[in-house]
Amino acid sequence: MEIKPIITLTDYEAALEEIGQLFQAAPSTPEGDRLEVLATLVEVYENQHYTLPPPDPIEAILYYMETRGLGKLPAGTGQTDTEGDEKIQGRKNSGERI
Repeated sequence: MEIKPIITLTDYEAALEEIGQLFQAAPSTPEGDRLEVLATLVEVYENQHYTLPPPDPIEAILYYMETRGLGKLPAGTGQTDTEGDEKIQGRKNSGERI
């Protein structure tokens, strides 16, 4: 089992290809151990080369609401649906912190 650090894009792509071949390997087997080590190396490489910026808070809220079928503010918030939508979408500043 020759495992080496993932340094280049070619190394990375080769590791991904091998992970794809080992994906169904059972844990605590030589193949499963190799899969675990390769996945760890790929994770380190990705964290070093493919950093993602943090999500925009408003976009995160909108995504959360959309994926759960929530579109409008619940009744009893003291706002019209339009006012709530404008706040969530960042178009209306009420002076309140969200």
